Amino acid sequence: MRVIGLTGSIGTGKTTAASMFAERGVPVHDADAAVHRLYAGEAAPALEAAFPGVTVEGVVDRARLAERVVGDSDALARLEAIVHPLVRRSEDAFRAEMRAAGHRIVLVDVPLLFEAGGSERVDVIVVVTADSEIQRARVMARSGMTEEKFASLLARQVPDKDKRRRAHFLVDSGHGFETARRQVAAILYALAMTR
Repeated sequence: MRVIGLTGSIGTGKTTAASMFAERGVPVHDADAAVHRLYAGEAAPALEAAFPGVTVEGVVDRARLAERVVGDSDALARLEAIVHPLVRRSEDAFRAEMRAAGHRIVLVDVPLLFEAGGSERVDVIVVVTADSEIQRARVMARSGMTEEKFASLLARQVPDKDKRRRAHFLVDSGHGFETARRQVAAILYALAMTR
């Protein structure tokens, strides 16, 4: 089974690209979706203990948590020490399930693939990219986003140009859905031809 690692900086269109792989029958493990599940379940008690007041009725309130960790590297490290191992366990279970089901190719959507050392755990790296002005417009349109929060998120991420240099394949999401779909199809064709 070959594992594609899909990554890209915030606002580049990773989720959309992942859905395009899924449309073509590739099983996808979405790290962000795993975090959402964990915040509503297994991770909530540990995060409440580490950051009192961040849960509401047993579910992590992302805005409250962000207030506690944005701009605080020690708090962010505590958060990651709790959440990253749980996400890794979720991904490992996904891989095992897909291997047992006989899938030949799967995709793991990992926003911090390079930053968290996940690039060593995949066979192929696909980086989703977009022009910086498009990226900024997308991110700033998100509810609750501020310049400070955006700058903090970017500071934690490997720069786009460095990600592109380390990629096996690129999906440029700045030229519309159909162009991105063609790029995804070309990647899957290339992988099928290089088995």
